[in-house]
Amino acid sequence: MLPESRIGSFLAGCLATLLAFFLGALLFIRSGLFEVAASKPHGPLVYQVVKTTMVHAVRLRARGTAAPPRFERGRILAGFCAYEAHCVTCHGALSVARDRWANGLTPDPPYLIDAPLHWTPGQLHWIITNGVKMTAMPAWGDSLSDSEVWNLVAFLETANRQPGAYVALRAANVCALPAAPPGKQPLADGEKRP
Repeated sequence: MLPESRIGSFLAGCLATLLAFFLGALLFIRSGLFEVAASKPHGPLVYQVVKTTMVHAVRLRARGTAAPPRFERGRILAGFCAYEAHCVTCHGALSVARDRWANGLTPDPPYLIDAPLHWTPGQLHWIITNGVKMTAMPAWGDSLSDSEVWNLVAFLETANRQPGAYVALRAANVCALPAAPPGKQPLADGEKRP
């Protein structure tokens, strides 16, 4: 057993270390030395810390989010149309580059072709619904219904299986809105559907 003076010295040393760390962090934050320009990528340490934190946070928060038992073709096509309307500009698609302006985001928006290899359907649903801080990924749950988010997940789950499908669906203009009946107006962008 350690004498009380050694325990006291150990605790005082721990406290001094924590205080020094806190003061060092505060000085670094106040110094303005951290690079905040989106034109400069994160350093490897910052990138790894942010990415690892995000992965674990999504896994924790998406627990218990169960996907529908099966993604029907209609849901997948609706997801394609939602992806075409909201996602392709940043994330691109098979045979479709993301818009050039998206290259100015830091971190770069990932191409989502392999998203189902890294995320479960429930995790993809959580990410789309809630967005991700410090990545420019918006919280689509504010403008899309839960069903529309699941449509996007359904599309992502199947998008990488047919390399030419995205371009073919785009060429077939499957997302063209039918003419609104007299007296009915189409929904405005961002307006929630009932």
